Parts: sequence; structure tokens; C-alpha cells
Amino acid sequence: MTSQSQGIHQLLQAEKRAKDKLEEAKKRKGKRLKQAKEEAMVEIDQYRMQREKEFRLIQSKIMGSQSNLSDEIEEQTLGKIQELNGHYNKYMESVMNQLLSMVCDMKPEIHVNYRATN
Repeated sequence: MTSQSQGIHQLLQAEKRAKDKLEEAKKRKGKRLKQAKEEAMVEIDQYRMQREKEFRLIQSKIMGSQSNLSDEIEEQTLGKIQELNGHYNKYMESVMNQLLSMVCDMKPEIHVNYRATN
């Protein structure tokens, strides 16, 4: 009987050691998963920062050229406005005189299609 109880005792100890090893393996696995997750987050952050830097660089190139283009368009627009204001000031008086002369200096004439009825 002692040999049976010794055998049972050995089996229980072996089972306990196996449980302990399983628990230890689970802890190591959990720890490794946590570490891998942290490493992945660091990699993701580095990749994100790199892509954002590239994006900002490209955006600054594009927006820089657009701002140069908008400055050029604004300069052309201001030039055109100044030109139109110059033409307005130059021709305003002559156009007003011509318009007033047409309105005020009327020459009464009989229309060519008018037929006198007797």
C-alpha cells in the first residue's frame, strides 16, 4: 500500500509541477504578448510620424506653389483694376460730355417715314 500511496503522491506532485509549468508558460506568454504589443505600438508611432513628416513636406511644396500662384493672380488682378480705373478717369469726362450733348442738344427733324396727310 505504501507503494501505491507513494505512486499516487508522485502523480499528484507531477500534476502540480505540470500545472505550475503551465501557469508559468501562460504568464510568459502574456508578458511576451504585452511586450510585442508595446513594440508594435512604438513601430506604428514611428511609421505614423514618418508618414506625417512626408505629408507635411509634400503639402508645403504644393501649398507653397499655390500661394505663389495666388500671389501672382492677386498681383495681376490689382494691375487690371488699376488699368480699368485709369481708363475710367481718362475717358469719363469725354463720355459724359458726349452723353449730355446727345441728350441736351436735340435737333428736331421729321422722321423719314412720316407721311403728311391732307
